[in-house]
Amino acid sequence: MKKLIILSMSLILSTPTMADADKGQKYYLKYLRPYFDYNGQVFATQKTQNEWKEDFKEDAKIFIKEFSKKHPNAEEFLNGAKFQKMAPHIGDFAIKYASDSGQLPNCN
Repeated sequence: MKKLIILSMSLILSTPTMADADKGQKYYLKYLRPYFDYNGQVFATQKTQNEWKEDFKEDAKIFIKEFSKKHPNAEEFLNGAKFQKMAPHIGDFAIKYASDSGQLPNCN
């Protein structure tokens, strides 16, 4: 019984945090849209799913570098701890509604 409890706890603790595209959409609209000045559809359809996956790998380093260059006013926010917490969700949002996904987000 003790082994079962330990095994269950280790599985729970080893499960990576799941990103949520709906949260990513909300984060995009609240925090990034004011800097980028375009809606979520325009944002997400800028790239394909594979391109977004690449951008958001390794703590979104490529995304931060590219979008800091495109939007210098967002550079400080993109390099902050707050953005790091929401980056997986924003990445999932971008991937879900990428140009080759066939889906459009419902946001303005």
